[in-house]
Amino acid sequence: MMRKIQMVDLRTQYEAIRQEVNAEMQEVLDTATYVKGGKVVQFQQHLQDYLGVKHVIPVANGTDALQIALMSLGLVPGDEVITPTFTFAATVEVVALLGLKPVMVDVDYDTFTLSMESLRKSITPKTKAIIPVHLYGQNAYMDGVLQIAKEYGLYVVEDACQSIGTNYYFADGTIGRSGCMGHIGCTSFFPSKNLGCYGDGGALFTNDDELAAKITAIANHGMSVRYHHDVIGVNSRLDSLQAAVLDVKLKYLDTYLQRRQQAAAYYDAQLAGNPNIVLPARANYSDHTFHQYTVKLIGVDRNKVQQKLAEQDVPAMIYYPIPLHMQKAYYSPRYSQGDFPVAESLAQTVLSLPMHTELDEEQLNYITSRLLEVVHL
Repeated sequence: MMRKIQMVDLRTQYEAIRQEVNAEMQEVLDTATYVKGGKVVQFQQHLQDYLGVKHVIPVANGTDALQIALMSLGLVPGDEVITPTFTFAATVEVVALLGLKPVMVDVDYDTFTLSMESLRKSITPKTKAIIPVHLYGQNAYMDGVLQIAKEYGLYVVEDACQSIGTNYYFADGTIGRSGCMGHIGCTSFFPSKNLGCYGDGGALFTNDDELAAKITAIANHGMSVRYHHDVIGVNSRLDSLQAAVLDVKLKYLDTYLQRRQQAAAYYDAQLAGNPNIVLPARANYSDHTFHQYTVKLIGVDRNKVQQKLAEQDVPAMIYYPIPLHMQKAYYSPRYSQGDFPVAESLAQTVLSLPMHTELDEEQLNYITSRLLEVVHL
């Protein structure tokens, strides 16, 4: 009997590493070092080695990581931060929370990531930072982002919450790691992520010693020396239990990414050539690690397709149904419907199919067969 299809099958993944995870968590329980324990330091070091980055600063979640990154840059209310409008709300949320001005831009139709043309047009004398989002597991075009940032003296804060472990291939032949190419990178360890814990967690990456020291202090109430508060900070910590889980899963991350890519290749092979389904594009400058496998449905009612799939026990999700410039919370008179045609089109056509490390051929065949049926209804 076929296993129930889920968007993310964390239970089956856990079963394969149960003994290792349980042993590591039991060690935390036995030592009762729940906060800032050795497991956090151990995971921090292992992740630094894996990414080849100088500093990893673990925090409580990916949203905190983004907020702390912006806090560390010395920006002041009114400074402008450029973000794509087609992304999860956290990217813009932290900008607004800090009294900064989010400036939203359109995305590329093929890769879903920041449009270089839209980015360049949006820069003003008040622009201070760019947040490229590496969406669905594929890097934004960092050659362009970094060049534009250099031209205008801007900070680059990478939102790598969906792309940890993804390689970037620079035009000069060098290879970068997602989240480790700009001034600061941010990631999330939410359970469904490519590297996810069993609760919540996040981290910041940087090769800048001064920024690392400031980020570390901000995440710890602004303290670099205990009870000496040099800057205004927050309380954001990765706990030892989550670090223990992540340290186990980090050993398997490359295998997990390969499994996602294998599932994506199966989807590609079965869905190729259908006029109603546009497959995810692979940029020549980035690997794709498929946090999501997201197609565009053309000439059909996307919402009806999603409903018909659900009726046949195939979950599918819409990431994201409303661009941020059209969200009530981020309304600005500077934007109106039609300003970002690519993002608005994607919001009406994208559909993400089940994607995780435990998909088997029987499940993949069932998913693709049902999708091919319902797009013709």
